[in-house]
Amino acid sequence: MGYLDGFKVTLSQMLPTRRVTTKYPKVKRPKPERFHGRHVLNRYEDGMEKCIGCELCAGVCPARCIYVRGRDNPPDAPVSPGERYGFVYEINYLRCIHCDLCVEACPTEAITESKVFEFSFTDRRDAIYTREELLVGDDGRPKQLPWEDWRPGDDAHTSAWMRATAPGGAADQEGIRHWSGELGYGRRKPEAGQPGGQA
Repeated sequence: MGYLDGFKVTLSQMLPTRRVTTKYPKVKRPKPERFHGRHVLNRYEDGMEKCIGCELCAGVCPARCIYVRGRDNPPDAPVSPGERYGFVYEINYLRCIHCDLCVEACPTEAITESKVFEFSFTDRRDAIYTREELLVGDDGRPKQLPWEDWRPGDDAHTSAWMRATAPGGAADQEGIRHWSGELGYGRRKPEAGQPGGQA
């Protein structure tokens, strides 16, 4: 590149060109389907909680941001269908790295992630989400907290996820739905493009 060629690059950037930036925060780029954001705790269709208080999510978390304590289900009014339920469930979002390992470790698909990732805490205590804040409502939708920037579509597919080890890339899994449908919404079409299958 010659001496004047460097100026040519600089001058070409001064001319009006197509902008690739978005006017954030008024306009947001669409997020991918498997985007990792704020966690939610799911329920079954009958309203019972999926969390059984096994503490596997806390054990696998590399950031040590999840704190779970299980308790035996009361026999007269069980909270979950198992013997135990997550009595205490806390996630510290000042430490969470959104690696999704907790979702992979959960045996009952109780914890999933939404697309919401923009928090504006004014108090550090707000960054520790409790069980009541994480648990979905009766309609299956996550609670919208005042310090979260929710936009239309941010809660779409919150309750759906794919266990990465389920199909194992086998061609006979082509066209089979591996998404987990939750309370009210969150189902997706089967994925295409497995090795050896039809794209």
